[in-house]
Amino acid sequence: MSDSLDSRNPPHPTRIAALLALLAMFGPFAIDAFFPAFHAVGAALGASDFAMQQTISVYLVAYAAMSLLHGPLSDAYGRRVVMLTGVVAFTLASIGCALATSLEMLLVFRALQGFAVGSGLIVGRALTRDLYDGAQALKVQSLITLFFSVAPVLAPIVGGVVYTLAGWRAVFWFLALYGAALALLCQRALPETHPPAARTPFALKPLFAVYRVIALDLRFFLLAASTGFNFGAFWLYISSAPAFVERILGLGTHDYVWFFGPCILGMMTGAALANRLAGRVAARTTVRIGYTISVVAMSANLAYWMVIGTPTVPWAVLAIAANSIAISLIFPTLSLKMLDRYPRNRGAASSVQAMIWGVMTSLVAALMSPALSGSGRMLAVGAALLAAAGFACWYAYARLTPAGAAAPVMTPKLEEPVEPV
Repeated sequence: MSDSLDSRNPPHPTRIAALLALLAMFGPFAIDAFFPAFHAVGAALGASDFAMQQTISVYLVAYAAMSLLHGPLSDAYGRRVVMLTGVVAFTLASIGCALATSLEMLLVFRALQGFAVGSGLIVGRALTRDLYDGAQALKVQSLITLFFSVAPVLAPIVGGVVYTLAGWRAVFWFLALYGAALALLCQRALPETHPPAARTPFALKPLFAVYRVIALDLRFFLLAASTGFNFGAFWLYISSAPAFVERILGLGTHDYVWFFGPCILGMMTGAALANRLAGRVAARTTVRIGYTISVVAMSANLAYWMVIGTPTVPWAVLAIAANSIAISLIFPTLSLKMLDRYPRNRGAASSVQAMIWGVMTSLVAALMSPALSGSGRMLAVGAALLAAAGFACWYAYARLTPAGAAAPVMTPKLEEPVEPV
C-alpha cells in the first residue's frame, strides 16, 4: 500500500478504526498484561508491593512527558512515521523488560515503554480527525473506543496464561511479539493522512507558543480534566487490580476476568451507544445521558460497599461496569471538542490532552491507589469523588460555553479555537 492517501477516497471507517484501536491497545496491554504476575515479579526482583506500584507510575510519568512531543512531531513529519517509530520503540523496550535483572532495570525499560506507547493513541486521534468530520468523526472515534475496550480484559487473561505457562519474563516477550507484529501490519496498512503541504515545522519556540495558548485555554483544560477525572474513576480500580481482585475479592491470578469482563463489556456498550447516537441527538445530550448513568452507578457502588460486608462477584463489580458505560459514552464527544478547538494544531492539542491524562493517572496510581486499595469501601469513595470532579469540570465548561456559541479568538498567530456544533 502506498504511504500517501487519496483524500477523496479515505479508508473504510471500520477498517481504520480497527487499525487505530490495535495501535492504541499496546498501551493497556503494557499495563494490564503483567498484573497476574505482579507479585511474582516483585518476589523475583526483591521489590515490595509499593515499589512494584512504581512500575505503573514511572510508565505513566514517561507517557505524560513524551505526550507533549508525539502530536507536534506528527504535525511536522507526518502521522505514519511517528506511529511506526513508536511501535518499534515499544517492541525494543519490552525486550528490555523481559531481560531485566533488577527493579531499577525494569523501571528504566518501563519508562521507555511509556515514552513509546503514546504514539498510537495520541497521533491516532489526530489521524482520525484528519480523515473525518462531524458525526462521521464521532462515529469513528466511538468505533475505536469499542475495539479498544477489548484490550483491558484480554490483557490480564493472556498475561495470566502466559505467566502460568512460561513465567513472568514471558509476559514481556509476548508484548515484544505483539509490538513486532503490529509494526509489520502498520508498515503495510497504515496511511499517511497529514501531507507535507499541511505540516508545520518542528521548532521549540513556536511549539512552546502553541502550548502556552492551549495551556491558558480554560475551556480546553476543563474538557481535558473532565475526561481525565471520568476515566480516573475506573483507572483507580485498574491500577489497584492486583489488590482489588486477589485480596479484596479473594480471587486468583486467573480470575481477573471477573473484574475486567463486566467493565469492558460496559465500555463497549457505551462506545456502541455513542456510535448509535452520533448525528441523531445533540452532542451535549449524549454527555448528559452519560453523566446521568455515572451518578446512578457511583451512588450504587457506594451503597454496595457501605452495606455489604463480604463482597462477591459479579455483584461487587456491576456498578463499576455501569460507570464504564458512562465513561466511553462521554469520551468521544469531549475528545473531539478538544481537538476541534485547534483544527490546525490537532497533534499538539492531542498531546496536551494526553499529558494532562498522564499526570492525572500517574497521581491516581502513585498516591490514591496505594492509599485506598486496602479497602473496597475506600476505593468506592475515591472513585465517586473522581467521577464527581469530572462532572464538575464538564458543568463549568457548559456554563462558560453555551451550545452553538463560538469561543473567543485567543491569538492572531495561532489557529483560532472554535466550538464544534
